[in-house]
Parts: sequence; structure tokens; C-alpha cells
Amino acid sequence: MEASSPVLDFKSTTLYAVRVVLYTADTAAILAALDQRMADAAGFFDDEPVVIDASRLTDTVDWDPLLAALRRHRLPPIGVMVPDALADSARAAGLAQVSLPPLAAKLSSEAESAKPDSLPPPAAAPAPASAAKAVDVVADTGVAVSEPPASGGMAVATLIIDKPLRSGQKVYARHADLIVLGVVSHGAEVIADGNIHVYGPLRGKAMAGARGNTDARIFTTQFDAELIAVAGVYRSMTAALSPDIENKPATVRLTGDKLLVDPLDI
Repeated sequence: MEASSPVLDFKSTTLYAVRVVLYTADTAAILAALDQRMADAAGFFDDEPVVIDASRLTDTVDWDPLLAALRRHRLPPIGVMVPDALADSARAAGLAQVSLPPLAAKLSSEAESAKPDSLPPPAAAPAPASAAKAVDVVADTGVAVSEPPASGGMAVATLIIDKPLRSGQKVYARHADLIVLGVVSHGAEVIADGNIHVYGPLRGKAMAGARGNTDARIFTTQFDAELIAVAGVYRSMTAALSPDIENKPATVRLTGDKLLVDPLDI
């Protein structure tokens, strides 16, 4: 090896992560709620890095079973947000303290009850009320993987992807709308803080309003999504779609805590 060849280097980077928000230190309630959320999400968060947000808690968390449960659900924990009183226990569990911005909007702790008008309810039973309030799982946009150039004036920034997205590919439009000119394949993910427009088949996963924008929408010329979400309210598309929506132009919007999937007349 030449003397001038570096062995390693440190580079700054950004990273898309999921924030798991804890509302209680009750281990049984947390694990039950996590199991229910992951069953509802149908793999949407698989292999996403996780930051545990325990900043609202005052009681000590039993970290070991929580970390084991996250890893069992393919959610590798990379850090934690805790008050000073819990910092030592989190550090002893091997968790690094991180700082993330406050969530921009009300978390959808009732997301599992959201039912699109045109779609039948999922087969899974809802979690007990105590468990449903124990934990929330949201896409966190304090970190990111992609963002468009800054826009001048009052114009809304837009990230345009002019090629198909294959399985395993992910695009996140930070502080922006996202336009995809082509297919979003099964296993691909598109995420935006604003609206999402897919001019082609939407077969993967789409999350609009990732920073809590409840007015964000998803538009596609061919709706066949695996999972949809607006402002953290998500829905796994496991049931058969109605004929006026399946593989047809459609739009997704959030009304209260309810996701609506409507035909799009174009």
C-alpha cells in the first residue's frame, strides 16, 4: 500500500430514519403496540434505522426487551432521545443520544383505525386502547436522503425523478413535492414533505406530508400501491381494490384520521 493511500476517512452525511415515539415506560404495553403497528405496516419500515424518542417519559425504560423487539421487527436502533434522568440507563444499554427537531404535527396514534371509504378494513384486530397509546412509529425528517435545490421567492420546491424506481430504491423529497416520471415498482419507496405525483404505475410505497402536512396528497395515473401514508397515517393495501380504483388514476387524501382513496378524473 502506498504511503499516500488513506486507510479510512470520516465524512458528514444525512440519513433517513424512523422515530419510534414512546408514551409510556410500560414494557408490555410498548411491545404489544409495536407488534400491532408492525403488523399494520406490512413491512413498510423493514430495515429502516430507528431513533427511539423517549423524551416524554419520566420513568425508566427497560431497554433490553425493547431493543430486542425492534430488531425482531427488522428495525435496527441507532440512537435515542431521552431526558437527562434516563440518559445513563440508555447509555448503559448501548444507545447513543441524538438530537432531532420536534415533530411538526399531531402524531396519528389512532392510525390503525383509519379506513379508506373505498377499501374494506384489514383483517387484523385493533390493538387494545392502552397499547395503541403506548408507542407511535413515524417517518422522521430531521434526517434525509435527498432534497431538491433551494427554490427562490415563494415557489414550492419540487424534486423531479425522470426515471423508473426499482425495488429497493427510495427517494425522499425534503421540504418539497415529489414528481416521478415513470413506474414506482414493488419494493420501491417515495416520500415527500409535500405532495407526491407519480406519472406511471404506483406499485410500491408512498408517504406524502412526511413532516405532518395533513393537506398533502398522493396522485398517480395507475394506483396499485403496497402501502400509502399521509402525515403519518398509513394503510397497507392488502385487500382487493374497487374496480374504479385498481390500476386506474387515483388520489389519496387525509380527512381527520381517515385516508380516502378516490378515482381521479383525467
